[in-house]
Amino acid sequence: MKFETLITETINPNTVNLDKCSTLEIVETINREDQKIAEAVAAVSHDIAKAIDLITQKLKNGGRMIYVGAGASGGQGVLDASECRATYGVHTETVQAAIVGGDKALWDSMLGNEDDYENGKEEMIDRAVSDKDVVVGIAASGRTPYVLGAIEQANLLGATTIGICNNPNTKLSELVNLCICTITGPEPIQGSTRMKSATAQKMVLNILSTGTMVKLGKVYGNLMVDLNPINEKLIDRAKRIVMQATGADADVTKNALDECDNNCKKAIVCILRSCNLKQAEDWLKENDGFIR
Repeated sequence: MKFETLITETINPNTVNLDKCSTLEIVETINREDQKIAEAVAAVSHDIAKAIDLITQKLKNGGRMIYVGAGASGGQGVLDASECRATYGVHTETVQAAIVGGDKALWDSMLGNEDDYENGKEEMIDRAVSDKDVVVGIAASGRTPYVLGAIEQANLLGATTIGICNNPNTKLSELVNLCICTITGPEPIQGSTRMKSATAQKMVLNILSTGTMVKLGKVYGNLMVDLNPINEKLIDRAKRIVMQATGADADVTKNALDECDNNCKKAIVCILRSCNLKQAEDWLKENDGFIR
């Protein structure tokens, strides 16, 4: 595929005079372009829903979700994966991210070689990918060699593969079991896919991980009942979650959380069912971790 044929590499006619704009006009012009992103994500809602169901099934059976990307795309994967442990209490092994160049590439995009196809393959081998896992390749262009190498190797290892890109009819879309293609159009700055493309990717990843965690019973109503209360803010949130879910007062909530070692989900069940910790654990186990 020639780069000049990629939508994300074409000139945006709405921003050709960006360097002549006042500061306010620059802001307003970029913002008008950004307003198109949500529409592009909405257009692929059915594909996102299919992906959530695929991911949920893998994680239910003890598998992992592994994001793979380079540059801004890889950074979006790392960001989403890093939040899942605190927000939903999942193990760091359950939701992972691989970015070419490693962690240092998060602060210097010049590090790592996104054209290294073999490195992508090796990444999957090193992570012992199997048919229990789902691998999500993220590439605005849909043709990043590192990502393609990872996806091809993941396919060989039996994993379910999902692609996230911003151009149609790409090599990535041909390789994966399911492709989510948000066509966000030309970037405000030609080829700068850290802008609209990366924002669309973040939106898709947020929905993928959030939807999956809801389907796994880690959300009750809209409360993150499996959060990991590792700091002052999250400890306070845990108390408020239990109070909001049960209607209990502060004292009852504190006693329940103390008994349950700050586990919101167990504390909620203890209060709602007027039971002890062991009974709460048994009921949750019987219901696959779903409070409702």
